[in-house]
Amino acid sequence: MALGLSDAEIERARRILMRRDPLLAALIKQHGRCRLGDHRTHEPFAALVRTITSQQLSTKAAATILGRVVAIVGGAEHLSPAAILAVEASALRTAGLSMQKISYVRDLAERVLDGRLDLHAFETHDDEAVIEAITSVKGLGVWSAQMFLMFRLNRGDIFPVGDLGIVKGMQRLHGMKRRPAPRTMLRLAEKWRPYRSVASWYVWRLNE
Repeated sequence: MALGLSDAEIERARRILMRRDPLLAALIKQHGRCRLGDHRTHEPFAALVRTITSQQLSTKAAATILGRVVAIVGGAEHLSPAAILAVEASALRTAGLSMQKISYVRDLAERVLDGRLDLHAFETHDDEAVIEAITSVKGLGVWSAQMFLMFRLNRGDIFPVGDLGIVKGMQRLHGMKRRPAPRTMLRLAEKWRPYRSVASWYVWRLNE
């Protein structure tokens, strides 16, 4: 059974990483507690709708649009596959979703509603199985699946080398003149196994 890290395990991982990597240790001391687990309670369907909404948008813009979508369905507690499918495309468009993103959230909703995608079963699936399932949805790629694994399922050893924030953070952490290639990042992060998710949370902080 694949399980995410508990808050106690995240704290233990933080201490282990500090001993293993002096560069990361300084960053960890600066930012204190890892808040990777703060998103754990988000409903999986809502989490993926949020992921689709936020694609290629600033955090503020994405939050505004998601807030409008939530309002249309009658509140966060009503953000369900059935509710999304019941809303006219024109209403979602008015909320700020592009037609492409509307097709994505509807594909997600249809797959969950007809049982092709069992989001609650992900808790017991291994990382690769979750990635395969999520990437079957239109508009959700490997990065989206990795974000779900890290922030919704709190899996401990996810390292999203395709994430621009991680790339820039690794560059700054190691004082590189150029952005590192994925293979270089993987090599440098090897010492962080099996807690690369926790390390990544701190690396992201270098972009704040």
